[in-house]
Amino acid sequence: MSVTTLPTGRPAPAWAERVAHLIPLVVLPSGLWRIALVAGVPIGASAHGVPVHLGVGESVYIVALSLVSEALALLAFGLVRPWGEVLPRWLPLLGARRVPPLFAVTVATAGAVALTLIWGYAAWGVVVDGNDLDFSPAGFALLVACYLPLLLWGPLLLALTVAYHHRRRPPA
Repeated sequence: MSVTTLPTGRPAPAWAERVAHLIPLVVLPSGLWRIALVAGVPIGASAHGVPVHLGVGESVYIVALSLVSEALALLAFGLVRPWGEVLPRWLPLLGARRVPPLFAVTVATAGAVALTLIWGYAAWGVVVDGNDLDFSPAGFALLVACYLPLLLWGPLLLALTVAYHHRRRPPA
C-alpha cells in the first residue's frame, strides 16, 4: 500500500489508510438494501402481509439518505489525505487554508460518537422492539447482514480520528 505524503510530513499509518477505505464499505450494504427496497426488489419485507410499495416522497428520501450516508462515510478519507490538513485550492473562500486540527478532531469525534449511539440504538430497537415491517426469515437475515456493519462505522471513525490527532499534534 502506498503512503500518501501529507503536508505535515507525517504519513498516516498503513492501518489508518485501510480503515479509511473500510468505512465506506461498511456503509454500502445498508444503502444498497434501501435502494433495493425502493426499486421493488423482493428482499423479504412486507407491511402487514402486503409487499412494500413506497410513495415518491419516501423513495426520494430513502435514496437521498443512502447517498448522503455514503458521502459522509467518504469524508473519513480526509483524516488520511492531504485535504484533511490543507483544504483544496478550488474551494471558494477557504481554499489552501490549513484545517485546524482541533476542529477536525472535534467534528470527527462528535460524528463517531453520534454514529455509535444512532446505530447502537437502531440495532437495539430492531432486536428488542422489532420494526414496522414484517420479514421472512431470509429477509430478516438479509436486513441484519446489511445493517450490522453500520455498528462498526462509529468505532472505526473514532480510531481514525485518534490516529489523525496523534499525527497532527505538535511534536514533543
